[in-house]
Amino acid sequence: MSFGGSQWPQEPRQPYQSYGEPQTSSSSTPDWAALADASAARARRKRWLLIGTGGIATAAVAAIVATAVVFTNDAAPSGKNARDLPTAPELPNQTTQPEPSFSTVAPPPPPDPKDFISSAKKDTAPLSADTLFPGKKLTMGDRVYAKGPTARTTNCASATQASLGAALRSHGCDQVIRATYTKDGVAVTIGVAVFPTQAQAQAAVKQSARSIAPLSGSGVAAFCKGGPVCRFVGNSYGRYAYFTTTGHINGKSVTKGDTKAFQPGDDLAEFTFRQIVRRGEMQASAAATAPAG
Repeated sequence: MSFGGSQWPQEPRQPYQSYGEPQTSSSSTPDWAALADASAARARRKRWLLIGTGGIATAAVAAIVATAVVFTNDAAPSGKNARDLPTAPELPNQTTQPEPSFSTVAPPPPPDPKDFISSAKKDTAPLSADTLFPGKKLTMGDRVYAKGPTARTTNCASATQASLGAALRSHGCDQVIRATYTKDGVAVTIGVAVFPTQAQAQAAVKQSARSIAPLSGSGVAAFCKGGPVCRFVGNSYGRYAYFTTTGHINGKSVTKGDTKAFQPGDDLAEFTFRQIVRRGEMQASAAATAPAG
């Protein structure tokens, strides 16, 4: 096919016309009034287009300005620009608040209970047969002892036998408190001798034959009188010396291995020791909680 000959077919040319406007006359003389009206219409459309475009631009500029004003008002106080505000201060690495301090002085130790029962100057709590031997019976484990007569005297030697009286007297005994307990035909008298100091109580126990006089009465028959052999034990704690005399009520002698007689004496000595210790603990506790004077 040759491209140098006839051209591609073309659509027939149409006379110029505006949309909505009447076609021009086919006469050779132009219609000047129609042409003037068409030109004026085009000018009006162009003017309205420019006005519309300008309005849109004006609105856009106003929106940008308003946004800038809002942001500026949020960022800066009245009458100041954001660039005029001071920068945020840097926080110090270390605060100036004082750190808690702790005393390097150790608190005083709690009072020692034994101190209160080792000297008459500190051992000031009430003392009697009822405070040492309260109630009507004594329970030690599964063993129950009935409480019999009690007695208190400041004539220490009158509550003793053999050399114990002289020992109590020579070492300054203040008083002797006694109580008797019974169980299954065995009677035990426990006697507590009170001294001004711990050293005096210890010396009296070492010097004596440890023989406290048995206490009968109040339903308890006399025991350890005359010929039968009885068991005598003594010890001390603080300013208190305590002694036991154990024997059979029927007059039978106590022999080695006589557990029926040994157990009651040991129980009464243990109970009395605990009562003395408790006395010291109560006074130490009261001293620790007392307000400072």
